[in-house]
Parts: sequence; C-alpha cells; structure tokens
Amino acid sequence: FSAMWQLEKGQSCLSGLLFSLASGVRANGLVNAGFFLYSCGKRFALQLQVGSGSGRELPPLWKRLLSAASSAALTCAGIFLPFALFQYYAYVRFCGAGAGPEQPVPGLLLQLALDKGYRVVAMSGDKPPWCSQRFPVVYSYIQDTYWNVGFLRYFELRQIPNFLLALPVTLLGSWAAWTYLVADPRHCLTLGLERRTSEERGKPRDGFCSPAVFVYVVHATVLLVFGFFCMHVQVLTRFLASSSPILYWFCAHLLQEHEPLLWSEGTGHQTAAPGSEKPLLGKSGSCGIGTSENPVVRLLLNCRLITPRSKGILGFFVSYWLLGLVLHCNFLPWT
Repeated sequence: FSAMWQLEKGQSCLSGLLFSLASGVRANGLVNAGFFLYSCGKRFALQLQVGSGSGRELPPLWKRLLSAASSAALTCAGIFLPFALFQYYAYVRFCGAGAGPEQPVPGLLLQLALDKGYRVVAMSGDKPPWCSQRFPVVYSYIQDTYWNVGFLRYFELRQIPNFLLALPVTLLGSWAAWTYLVADPRHCLTLGLERRTSEERGKPRDGFCSPAVFVYVVHATVLLVFGFFCMHVQVLTRFLASSSPILYWFCAHLLQEHEPLLWSEGTGHQTAAPGSEKPLLGKSGSCGIGTSENPVVRLLLNCRLITPRSKGILGFFVSYWLLGLVLHCNFLPWT
C-alpha cells in the first residue's frame, strides 16, 4: 500500500523499491508491476492526444516513449529480481551438481516428509521434475504437486464450507467492480487512456468512482477472479485484503453513500437523517451511547440506528476479526 501511495505522489524510485520488497516475500507481488506499466502507458497516451495534429511534437513524444519504456522496464526488472533470485537459489540448491543437504536431515523431519509424501533430496539422487522445465520455477511445482493449486481444482462438494467462507469478500469485490463499471462505462472501455474533457458532466471526479481508481479496480478484480478459480478459496479474504485497498474503499463508499448517520448537517459532530431536524448521534442504541470522531466507532455505538446494509458490512469485518483471532490462534481451520 505504501508503494501504491508513493507511485501516486510521483515517487517512482521509492515505489519501485517498496514493490520489490513486496515481491521478495510474496510471489503475487509480481502483479504490482502492472501499476508501473499502466502509469507509463497512460502518461504517454495522454501526451499523444495533447500533441496530435502537430508534426513537430512527434519526435519529443518518441523520445518520451523510449524514456518511459526504459524506465518501466528497469522498474519491472527490479520488482521481479527478488523472485528470480529465490528461484535461482532453489535451482542451484536442488538441481545443481552435487545438490543435496549440507547436513544430514534429522530423522523426525524425514519421517514427516514420508508421511506427507514430500520429496527429499537425501532419499534419492534423482533431481526433482521441475529442474528439467524450460523455466524452472520451484514455487509453481510445489503449488501444483503438494497444494493441489490449479484452475477449478478446488471446485469440489467437500469444499463448499470454504466457498461460503469466501462468499462475503467475493460479493464485495464483484459488487465493487460492477459499481465502478456502471458509473462510467466509457472510461472502463477506453482503459482510462482517453483524455477527459472539462465539458463532461455527471461523471464522478472524486470518491470511489473517480477515474484515478480504475487501475486499482482492475487489479482487485484480476486477483479476485484468479483467487476464486485457481487458489484455495478460503484464503481469498486475506489475499485481497492484503493486496488491494479496493475492499476498504468500497465499503467506506457504501457507508458514506447510504448511511444517514454519516451525513453531516450543521456544526460539530452531530448528524441527522434526511428529513429529520433532530440529531441522531446523541441517541443511545443497544450497543452503546455517545459520539466519536471516528465514523466507524460512531456507527458501532449507534448500531440500532444504522441501516441493514451498514450492519452487514460492519458485522462482516467485526466477526471476521473476532473469529479469526480465536480460531487461527488455536490452530483451528481459518484463514
């Protein structure tokens, strides 16, 4: 998230460094290279539209294209470097000449490997199958062989509880993408590369449906589709929550747009529902009383007064937090 923010502020070098650190700990961090590619492509497309019709503008634009392309290539290479170094280390460790453990593997670990069906170098002199691939990637091999990760592999009747666990975030992610698409279809169809004219009216310029959010919606939607069809679906909630701000932005958008308790009127921290002159935040609900500068706390303190939609959104986050804290810390099924 810090890398995304630095890129928005124009700090490309710092953003690239942070994205590189992210890809060093999680393979899905490689997808973040798309932010740089889109940023460079959008900047060049807008420059072309500004300079169209002027012949003398073409050479500078080509120079800018080469500069942008080289910058994007170097940055993307930096993002991919940690992942590539780890794959190289694994190849040398398990596929190179004399590959094998430097020290004897403890008997307990060998027995665990046998029980789990893992392949251990010390058990045979044969190289793992992934070593002979054209692009030897140990991560993909482990996912495919040991984790059963692949397209539609998780679509089994016994996995229905896991799909139910991922249902809330799946609905929220799909709802967010549809809301953005309906708000400005032209902007989505042109991939945000068309120059917006100041005469356009009725199109959101800020908030969740603003043009600047487009690349984040695409990023979150791609992760959602990939995670739903190709991954262990129960990890989808933390997968999206740790990769994209869209989940939080869209929920905040729903609360702000449809929750009367957040519609400020007058001064101070009191708010009133439309058509009512009496402030609502001073009332007490079954979950507490009083006011707060934090809008989420305000809603929780007045839970009897909020809409069913707000109750569902807040209930999802609170219950996921509480259940996850209890179950995961006790080694029970949770993600």
